[in-house]
Amino acid sequence: MSLESQRLPHYTAKTVRENGKQYYVNDQGRRLPSVTTILNATKPQAHREALANWRDRVGAAEATRISGAASRRGTGTHKQIQRYLSGEAVVCSETVQPYWDSVAPVLQEIHQIRLVEGFVFHEDLGYAGQVDCIASYQGVPCVCEWKTADKPKQTIERLYDYPLQLVAYLGAANQLYQDHELNLAHGLLVVALPGLAAEVFWFDSETLGTYWQEWEARVAEFWRRARYWRKGEG
Repeated sequence: MSLESQRLPHYTAKTVRENGKQYYVNDQGRRLPSVTTILNATKPQAHREALANWRDRVGAAEATRISGAASRRGTGTHKQIQRYLSGEAVVCSETVQPYWDSVAPVLQEIHQIRLVEGFVFHEDLGYAGQVDCIASYQGVPCVCEWKTADKPKQTIERLYDYPLQLVAYLGAANQLYQDHELNLAHGLLVVALPGLAAEVFWFDSETLGTYWQEWEARVAEFWRRARYWRKGEG
């Protein structure tokens, strides 16, 4: 794997939480809601009902246990991917090892790495996030997102809001790094699976254009609701 590339500047941000929502504060002091906060606040009712039904079916304690385990494995896998892309040694725990084994072959196709775990901001729409990676996959520049799951997703529909998360980071990166002529138009979403090859979902510019329109609508809805939240606090 070649790590030689033109690295993008790494911006810093302060993370703050307020009323269960996460915000990033940039160097200019502007506080912007995170991508995940916007997605959670504007989640479609059907998705909310599906999650509530799942919690009722497995029970609150089991749902909390499953969610906690998923969060830990995701964080652990992300950490090792970050180490690998930064040229550091990978040291996996017993829990993370199956997910690393799943995603490792895909990472061998990642080259020309420009940014790893970097904050990105979209000043115009008003949001921020932390992108997993900006690099080239099989020679095509793209935004990369790493996910973990116990079972294959199989279809894009089962990714739920993941593609919106991906396109949100792409849009923010293109605006933040416009002086670097980034102009990203493709996205890679990889789902690591224990005992199986990772699922690779590739998004071309046309598909991302459709998701971008949906993302813009979700951001607008978030800010509409935010005005009511502020009135309620007043």
